Amino acid sequence: MRIRDVLLAATLLVTTATAPLAQPVATYDPQQLPATQGRVAQYSLTPRGDVDGVILQDGTQVHLPPHLGAQLVQLVKPGDSITVRGLKAQALPLIQAISVTNDASGQSVADTGPPAMPPPPLAMGFQWLQVQGRVREPLYGPRGDMNGALLDDGTQVHLPPDQAWPLSGELQAGGTLDAQGYGVTGAYGKSLDAQQIGNSATELVQVGPPGPRGGQGFRPPPPGFSAPPPSSPQAPPPRGP
Repeated sequence: MRIRDVLLAATLLVTTATAPLAQPVATYDPQQLPATQGRVAQYSLTPRGDVDGVILQDGTQVHLPPHLGAQLVQLVKPGDSITVRGLKAQALPLIQAISVTNDASGQSVADTGPPAMPPPPLAMGFQWLQVQGRVREPLYGPRGDMNGALLDDGTQVHLPPDQAWPLSGELQAGGTLDAQGYGVTGAYGKSLDAQQIGNSATELVQVGPPGPRGGQGFRPPPPGFSAPPPSSPQAPPPRGP
């Protein structure tokens, strides 16, 4: 059973009465979970641009399920002080959050399980991105799997976890990283699903298996993005979700 499933079954956590959107009524008090306080540096984004948490100024990565992203961006802005309740990793700067509270307003958002009706995605437009910068820290998924790197300018470069570990040398803090891939940029930040990464633009390596038609081997773009990358006229056509 997943850690999150255990937590939800054990505590049935929900938001407090001060939450801005309707939520189920609380059965147990989320205050029983460990609390971590910090100031928000930026939102945490998935490879497709969904907000799935925040990154604190001390580098701690706080994860919530992406379906709570719309609520989170209403309650919490970069620069806000927050209190997070959830499971904190022992050896990683990572919290699998159950609730996030804005310290100034007292309003909270909490994970009560999957919604009956998933909210619409946040308005973020996909495009082909090429980024370069110094790595601030590796990125991790909610279960502690390395899945990318955070650059000094706030760009989040994502890789599939099974590809991130073999390429972990390029994802360490202090190194220079070049990356190309389909991504999003907007009010909530910049994130890309890396297709190629390297220490420089002349040392790029492929991420993941080659594409079905050979060519440059790029993975297909997200739904709704039909244009191939400018450097790869033989990139495979898009597939469905």
